[in-house]
Amino acid sequence: MTDVLEQARAWLADDPDPATRAELQTVLDAAATGDDAATADLADRFTGILQFGTAGLRGAIGAGPNRMNRAVVIRAAAGLAAYLLAARTPVNGARHRVVIGYDARYRSFDFATDTAAVLTAAGIEALVLPRLLPTPVLAFSVRRLSADAGVMVTASHNPPQDNGYKVYLGGPDGGSQLVAPADAEIAAHIDAVTSVASVPRAPDGWAEIGEDVVTAYLASAAGVAAPGGPRDLRIVHTSLHGVGGVTAGEALIRAGFTDLHTVAEQAEPDPDFPTVAFPNPEEPGAIDLALALAQRVEADIVIANDPDADRCAVALPARSGDGWAMLHGDEVGALLGEHLAARGRTGVLANSIVSSRLLGRIAAAHGLPHAETLTGFKWISRVPGLTYGYEEALGYCVDPESVRDKDGISAAVLVAELAASTSAAGRTLWDVLDDLAVAHGLHATDQLSVRVEDLSLIAAAMARLRSAPPSSLAGSPVVTADDLLAGDGGLPPTDGLRYVTADSTRVVVRPSGTEPKLKCYLEVVVPVADGDVPAARTTARDRLAAVRTDLGSALGLPS
Repeated sequence: MTDVLEQARAWLADDPDPATRAELQTVLDAAATGDDAATADLADRFTGILQFGTAGLRGAIGAGPNRMNRAVVIRAAAGLAAYLLAARTPVNGARHRVVIGYDARYRSFDFATDTAAVLTAAGIEALVLPRLLPTPVLAFSVRRLSADAGVMVTASHNPPQDNGYKVYLGGPDGGSQLVAPADAEIAAHIDAVTSVASVPRAPDGWAEIGEDVVTAYLASAAGVAAPGGPRDLRIVHTSLHGVGGVTAGEALIRAGFTDLHTVAEQAEPDPDFPTVAFPNPEEPGAIDLALALAQRVEADIVIANDPDADRCAVALPARSGDGWAMLHGDEVGALLGEHLAARGRTGVLANSIVSSRLLGRIAAAHGLPHAETLTGFKWISRVPGLTYGYEEALGYCVDPESVRDKDGISAAVLVAELAASTSAAGRTLWDVLDDLAVAHGLHATDQLSVRVEDLSLIAAAMARLRSAPPSSLAGSPVVTADDLLAGDGGLPPTDGLRYVTADSTRVVVRPSGTEPKLKCYLEVVVPVADGDVPAARTTARDRLAAVRTDLGSALGLPS
């Protein structure tokens, strides 16, 4: 305990932020009196400094090295600056350039300003987006402005108490998210920062990007819809209290989709996310207000973006005609892939290993190459020759020449185009999904996620599976068992396990990179006999339920 108290006092003396200094002093005083809760809180805050994970930092806002705060961000910015100066040749001339964006979460503007101050003092040109804007606008700006790097201050769809720091690299990385070994190299430079006080920060000298870059992004996003096509579509849109509402609305209207209805209660950015339990459109209840509005206005489709608008969710009137149903990310991924391929798009179609294998079948049917990557758009965006990529967690890259990342706004425009053209032909997107099932087999996916308080439970579950893998799933013997950490399957090593059975059932198990969850991705493939898709759906539903049961038993974790 003495060591933690000393670390806390040292951190307190170096913290530049009065708010977090006061917060930490309160916890420190309570811990010094023997308060058990304060002692545990202090120990958690000082278990280590936040590490670069999925393209940067993410964690709860608060005082201490294991939280998101100005001290941690200043160190991160110093590490990024040192990395660029030591390891990267400037893209455009003799001076490095970094673009910085921020969303509406608590402290986002402060973290963006601190980053600009550190980079400017290091001799790097810092360009800050002109206002609260979605992550895809930042990713677009990195390419548009020939930047060496980009920083987006956002925690995407995490809970309200979190914030994050996402890093993109320009030049040879093309504006993609950070990957190894650059993440470790930046982390090493961060570790070399002896104190926040030692990091120079300029009082001014950075520049604000003009609105022309935002206008260019809007033109790009709207342009994914081919001109002259049907536009008769009534859309309900929600941004879930995030920063995508205005930008998504403008992109859709520019593309010709003017019958647009916005969920007023969720339209304004609000870091408390007051109408949702969890600001992720995948979560139960998150789009209930949008569905209610859609019912009132008799909409054709509901489109939802997550708070930083890099993800896109879609809901349709249910097949039964009663109520609404949300499409799975794999269903949207297949629909967009088929749509682009049918439009004559050339290049590689790609998806992550946890996404459905249907996109590979679609690519083959159109004579296009297909690639499978590790989880995350930091990998998908780097596929050579990429023309379209997606992953099941509602992420779609439909225009990699403009944005080398998932982009929920351009995806929304493309979804609207597909829905309008399908409706004009007297059909629904459900019909298109049925066509794909008849042509390629019904690919049904599901997910089993277990959230934990104690991260050691996840490590223990992975160890159990490695020592005692399931011999069968839903009655079909496991014929392939890949340990992805060992590099099985021809991909870079990552902590994950993949099982394939004799009947083509596939399961991938991996710890989440952004949340305290163990995530299991399930897929069954059922041939459609005599065009009877409903019968195949029933078989698939039963098989997925059996797989969930078998896998749950093998994990040994509470569901």
